[in-house]
Amino acid sequence: MSFKTKSIIIGILLISLLGGTLYALSNQKEKPADSKSSQTSSKTRVKTKETTTQTESSERKVLSVEEQLKQMIKEMSIDEKVGQLFLVRVPESNALEDIKNFQLGGYLLFGRDMENQTKETLTKKIAEFQEISQTPFMVASDEEGGTVTRISSNKKIVPDKFESPQSLYKKGGMSLVLKETKSKSDIFKELGIHTGLYPVADVSTDPESFIYDRTIGLDVEGTSNYVVDVVKELKQNEIGSTLKHFPGYGDNRDSHTEIVRDTRSLEEIEKTSLPPFKKGIEAGADSILVSHNIVDAIDSEVPASISPKIHEVLRQELGFDGVIMTDDMDMAGLANFISQEQAALAALKSGNDLILSSTYRAQIPVVKEAVESGDYPEEQLEASVLRILKWKHELGIIKLEE
Repeated sequence: MSFKTKSIIIGILLISLLGGTLYALSNQKEKPADSKSSQTSSKTRVKTKETTTQTESSERKVLSVEEQLKQMIKEMSIDEKVGQLFLVRVPESNALEDIKNFQLGGYLLFGRDMENQTKETLTKKIAEFQEISQTPFMVASDEEGGTVTRISSNKKIVPDKFESPQSLYKKGGMSLVLKETKSKSDIFKELGIHTGLYPVADVSTDPESFIYDRTIGLDVEGTSNYVVDVVKELKQNEIGSTLKHFPGYGDNRDSHTEIVRDTRSLEEIEKTSLPPFKKGIEAGADSILVSHNIVDAIDSEVPASISPKIHEVLRQELGFDGVIMTDDMDMAGLANFISQEQAALAALKSGNDLILSSTYRAQIPVVKEAVESGDYPEEQLEASVLRILKWKHELGIIKLEE
């Protein structure tokens, strides 16, 4: 091989070697770029995942209280829905079993439930009600003060009996009334009680009237102001308020013992009885209790508690969208008019959401049968249950995702 040929071959080899080296170096420079691209892609995926998780979380938070409660109702059986409509007197036997068997919405404590109790034992008893209930349970007590006291009838629970609002007002004006309202609220919360079924919104200035001692004893304006102040105080303390006895007793007789017929004109009722209820609704009242009076000017045929016309006044004219409850279904004013078995169904169909009763064991099966037959529409049932659950949520009984 000539020298010239060798030189050419060596040159070709050197060029090839140099080219390979340059190619390798070029590849090494490109690799970090690929790695960076891969990292960017990975970060993008992580970010996308985080965004998706945040979006899903946001979507969960978007669910309103009403939507969450509707979901609860959707998962309830008919038995559970019907049971929510009953706030009943604690039975003398099988109290825990009945909560479970009838899916009850709540218990209403009376004086007999305070017998032989201390603050500690009553608190424990109420806690047991909650523990056994599948749906968060409401506990109420009629605690107006004065002639209507349940809890404070026992000195071991409350050392000094609560005075009537009227008595307190005469001693120290509204400031003393509100101070007592705060004291009641503190005791309720300590015991696990959610509402005292007050204030009384009836207007009466006649000392001879049946309802007088339970009222604030002032005129329409004074009673309206009292109702507003108490409703706001209760709301501030997270205790339920109940305006009663719609559409107002006036100076009529006691429907606990007889059928009472209110013969006042509609104009007089609108002028002297409805204003405190209107003001209470505007102040945020949670519930309204309907009396068993027959109010001729609105419905002369049946007691207010089972009158659709009375409930139309509340819903349509006064714009109330809270819980409407009956007065005690065992009162003679109603018992003399309709059978106990049919009374609760009639009250629900007329527009009540919550039944106050002692004879629930006979009433619940009738209501359930009416739902199944379509006589009491399930849509109406669920609307009532929704109002009740909303109230329970507002009182902190039902906890939801915020």
